[in-house]
Amino acid sequence: MPDFPDQPDNARAQNDAYGVEPPVGPVAEEAAEPIIVFENVSISFDGRPVLQDVSFVVERGHTLCILGRSGVGKSVALRVLMGFLKPDSGSVRLAGQEITNLDEEGLQEVRKRITMVFQNGALFDSLTVRENVAFPLRERGGLDEEQVQQIVDRLIGMVGAEDVKDDLPASLSTGRRRAVAIARALAAQPEVVLYDEPTTMVDPLIARRLGDLIQRLKHQMGFTSIVVTHDTRFAERLADTVLFLHEGRAAYFGSLPGFLATQDPNIQLFLALDEYAPPAS
Repeated sequence: MPDFPDQPDNARAQNDAYGVEPPVGPVAEEAAEPIIVFENVSISFDGRPVLQDVSFVVERGHTLCILGRSGVGKSVALRVLMGFLKPDSGSVRLAGQEITNLDEEGLQEVRKRITMVFQNGALFDSLTVRENVAFPLRERGGLDEEQVQQIVDRLIGMVGAEDVKDDLPASLSTGRRRAVAIARALAAQPEVVLYDEPTTMVDPLIARRLGDLIQRLKHQMGFTSIVVTHDTRFAERLADTVLFLHEGRAAYFGSLPGFLATQDPNIQLFLALDEYAPPAS
């Protein structure tokens, strides 16, 4: 993937990069508090607890990696943040605004500030790469077609997809689809980007490139990110803070060095299994 164009290192630099006005909303006065506060959240499905009294915060411009084995509620936490799922109890605040009690109209406003890159990419199969990336820009409105195409070209260039811009998603590799999905997410001009298992079913080289892309979005454009992953090495490259979920509970929340040094037996087992390489057959 190519290098990003030089950008000022601040959270609103993305708007200059896109060449459009920033989204309306109180930003400066919110800067002192965490952009996300997830407090004592519990949710169950069919009587089975999935998240139990889980709490964490995410500072502006930081990356939180959520780790844990399959089925512990990692992706569920992202869907609660997006308002796709309503918790049974607890509080979720985005930039100081409680979102758990919002109706669908209010959640649509929230989703202008926070967006999600799904594991499968969730691209429109009938639209080309270029049209997929343009979709959020046209939906938001306020731009003429020339402006839309300029922004689309810039975003496609950022993720290194210039050579497939006229292709349909079905013809792309898994890694390419995820990169295009990131470009489409950026087109919505969010403040927070959520990534659901971005390295699943991709080879180590593509995983590294996706990690580089997420890092550059953070450092050069100021995005706040939450990355759900089972890959400790991937998290080590990205995380400012780590949340480890075990049986639906927050077994650890804190710094990456603290996570790697903890003596919690469940975390030690997770780290050991992640390091294990099966013998060659």
